Amino acid sequence: MIIQKNYAAIDIGSNAVRLLVSTITEKEGKETNFRKTSLVRVPIRLGGDVFVSRKISDSNISRMEDTMQAFKLLMKSHGVEKYKAFATSAMREAENGDEVVEKIKERSGLDIEIIDGNHEAAIIAATDLHNLIQNNQNYLYVDVGGGSTEYTLYSNGKSIASKSFKVGTVRLLKDLVEHQTWNEMENWVKEVTSGFDDIDLIGSGGNINNIFKTSGKKEGKPLSLSYLKKYNELLNSYTYEERITELDLKNDRADVIIPAARIYLSAMKWARANQIYVPKIGLADGIIKSLYRENKRN
Repeated sequence: MIIQKNYAAIDIGSNAVRLLVSTITEKEGKETNFRKTSLVRVPIRLGGDVFVSRKISDSNISRMEDTMQAFKLLMKSHGVEKYKAFATSAMREAENGDEVVEKIKERSGLDIEIIDGNHEAAIIAATDLHNLIQNNQNYLYVDVGGGSTEYTLYSNGKSIASKSFKVGTVRLLKDLVEHQTWNEMENWVKEVTSGFDDIDLIGSGGNINNIFKTSGKKEGKPLSLSYLKKYNELLNSYTYEERITELDLKNDRADVIIPAARIYLSAMKWARANQIYVPKIGLADGIIKSLYRENKRN
């Protein structure tokens, strides 16, 4: 007997808002299959407002309301049974974040939950990360978003330490990351990794996914530190416009990819890592998995 369900995840980030619709197939004697049916990304860049003025602008509130209304209709078209919508760094720092959540609820009927950095890291880590992590290896997991970067250190298959820092691509673009915050992040990574040898990085986020895709590497194979350094040099040798025309990057990716590469390269240097794995995971994937597990328990 085969059972199929459609679940959806809405990820309201500091750079973009995403809707992931996933078809979950259960068959007796087989491992549960999660297939991405649809992925829609809207580059609203809430962090551009919030990290400067502490508030989401009227124009972006209007765009958010329209986007959520569209997402609701798309979920209906896909026959989605359950969904969860989580908002991260920009929404949790916005003085009018709760007000925006209420406005969206009134207009579209969608419930949005604003989550903290640790909750965000836990949801992402609960995806298929365990398939990648080997018990005899050490890994530093790094998720780079528009407003924050989440770290988790794994050793012997277990989580040793995790922390979220207000260092993100949109913040760095706007020059809103203080030296002290960057130094705190550097010191934390160096401290928690100091007693471990042969650490590999695991990277997630739209920018590292884009870099991995460009590399042409097979899924499951890591990028080397030297490749990331060379690609970073290539990125920095082009203007913003050239990154769009020559590297075929989206308008809202062509600027944030520079600070993202800086964060990943810095983390590799601090952790003394020579390679980075890039699994296809993110907050939206984690939301789908958490929805599935909750439903199995109930």
